[in-house]
Order: sequence, then C-alpha cells, then structure tokens
Amino acid sequence: MATETTITPGAVLLLLGTLLLQSCSTTDYGSYFSDYEKNYKKQVDYRNHSVPRLGFRLYAREYGVRDNRPTFVLMHGFPDSLHLYDRLAPLLAENRHVIAFDFLGWGNSDKPVNHDYDVASQRRDLEAVLTYFGLKQPILVVHDASGQPGLDWALDNPDRVAALVLFNTYYGPTPTLKAPEAIARFSTPGLRRDISVWMTSHFDSLWLNGYRKQIARFISTPELRETFQNILGHQSLAIRPAFYALNRRLPDEVEKRRMKTAHLASFPRPVRIIFGNDDPYLNAGVAKELHKQFPDSELFLLKNAGHFVQIDKAHKVAALLHDFPRQSGSKNETH
Repeated sequence: MATETTITPGAVLLLLGTLLLQSCSTTDYGSYFSDYEKNYKKQVDYRNHSVPRLGFRLYAREYGVRDNRPTFVLMHGFPDSLHLYDRLAPLLAENRHVIAFDFLGWGNSDKPVNHDYDVASQRRDLEAVLTYFGLKQPILVVHDASGQPGLDWALDNPDRVAALVLFNTYYGPTPTLKAPEAIARFSTPGLRRDISVWMTSHFDSLWLNGYRKQIARFISTPELRETFQNILGHQSLAIRPAFYALNRRLPDEVEKRRMKTAHLASFPRPVRIIFGNDDPYLNAGVAKELHKQFPDSELFLLKNAGHFVQIDKAHKVAALLHDFPRQSGSKNETH
C-alpha cells in the first residue's frame, strides 16, 4: 500500500533556498544570437517563411531546391527550436529540398497567451506547414517530443507520407526510456514541480542556469556545446509557457499511446531510425524498441553522439539520408 508523503515547511524552505542559490545572475545572449544569425545567413542559403496558422504565424525556413523527390520536413522537440537543424539542413539541401519550422510557442513562432499547448496543437502546426508548402508526400523527420505528433499524423495519413526518420525520439511507454533531469522535474506532479515552475517563471537566471546544464548533457561534442547553449538559451526565455504546458501533459500523452504502438507494425512506408548512442535518456534501448515496433525499419546507432544526434554527427546523418528512401542498408548498424 502506498504511503502519503509529508512535505514539511522546512523542506519547502530548503528547496526554495537551493533554487535561489542557483540563481545568481543573468547573462544576456541577445547580441550573441544576433551575430550568430547574421553569420549563418551569410554562409547558408535559405528562405524565411511566415506560415499562417488560425490567426497566428509559424516561422519556417526553406533550404534547397524542390524537385520530384520528397521534401524533408524537420521537426524539433522541446526545449529547443529549428536551430537544432542548423548543421544538418544545409548538408541535406546540397541535393534535397528541406523545410524546418518552429512549433507554435517555440523559437521564432508566435506564442499566444493561454493557448492549449499539447500534442494535438503540434499536429495542427504540422498540418499548417504541409498545407502552406503544398507538400503531398514529405519525409517527416521527428526528434524528441515531435515523435508523438509526427507519428500520430503519419499513422492517420500513411498515403500522404513518403517515409519517416526518427532521431532520438519516443512515442509510447518504453522500458528503458528515461526523462532528462529538467523534463522529470517539470513533468512529475507534486509540490517540487509547482515550486520549480513558479521559481523559473520569476527568475530568468535560475531558468537559464538549469537550461544550459541540460543542453550541455544533450551534446556529446564539447566544442559544439557553447554555441547551442547560447542560441537556444536566448530563445528559451520566451518558450516557458509552452514548455510547462507540454511537460504537465507529458505522462498522460505517453500513456495514451500505449495501445497505439501496436499500429506501428503495419505502417507501410520506409522508416529509418538514427539515434545518438550516447544519449542516456532516449537511449539505444528506446531505439531498439522502436525498431521492433516498426519491423521493416532500419536502425543506425551513431557512436560519440548524444541526444542531439543531428548536431553531434550532422555529416554522418546527412550521408544516411541523402538518397533516402531509395538507398537501403543493413537493418541494424552501429557506426
């Protein structure tokens, strides 16, 4: 029988004190972000788009030239943005058409107050992007939390998808799935979560310190960490409402897909699973479970790559996708 946990006032004060000690000063990364964007635009050819979405706007970038091959649609997870694909998108665009976009509430997309930020909303975001660009059979590329809206849409519209690519993502309950520290803090119901939400809402430095630590754990390549800590960290201050809302719903969203995982086996399109092997959260065990659930899928576990596999191993990932879905390799490989 479960016993009720008693949280004393002293424990609450201790938690508050610990959080405040972590919150000392706030660094403004606005100038860094602005310089990064200017330099990226000089080096990379892409077009900006503003996608209408029920009175709001989604920010999207278009790379490469459209031809008769399916377009890659790159979807980010949380707590990040389309910048997750800054290294990979130009490599894919050398011979393919690529779209990356920010979900509503994230990155440079609109952030409406009191919006219902959940998986259903993200699915509508995806539909808005596909409609705007007139994409009939794209390749959906999902990462992290975008696995749920992306796979939901693909399962319901298999004839409108050319293929799926899965980067360190999840769908339903999986034995080895482990929530990152920040996600566990904000998705586990209780006083600790409530205090954490209040504190990080009111103290930007507390939020940024925790955010930067978590992002560092997602990237295995030391020389790449600071850049993405800075640019994603700068954007992260504005995404907190969406982040809190998605985390609040996360346990239920995962459980809701327990029964739906059985439908993955009958998905008729090619599926390529590419995971960073060093990710302790959405780990190799999760990748192998997805490989079983999509029995005709191909699995690639990339060494020396973490949760952000598209950052750590952009060139390797691009090589695995340049001719996809025509190119076929071994069903299970570690590189």
